[in-house]
Amino acid sequence: MAMRKVYSEIKGMKLKEVPGYFKPMLSMGYLKKSVQRGLDNYHAKYIETDSIEPLYHVCFGGMIFSYLVALPNERRHLEHKKHAEQHGHH
Repeated sequence: MAMRKVYSEIKGMKLKEVPGYFKPMLSMGYLKKSVQRGLDNYHAKYIETDSIEPLYHVCFGGMIFSYLVALPNERRHLEHKKHAEQHGHH
């Protein structure tokens, strides 16, 4: 939905005008305000309603994070196994 809003705002601009549109959005103050607005929206949607969904977010987020942390090590193991199979080692 937000991407549609951004697209509708920039589609009439010339290419030279687009960086000027995005530059204020990359300031530290704007980013802090956006994060705070997101946290406020999350709090209003899930915390104040006594929803169980934040618990799901923590559980699934933890699983995804642990998978991503372990992924390089797993890839190394798979490459080693593949290399050993190609060279006839057990």
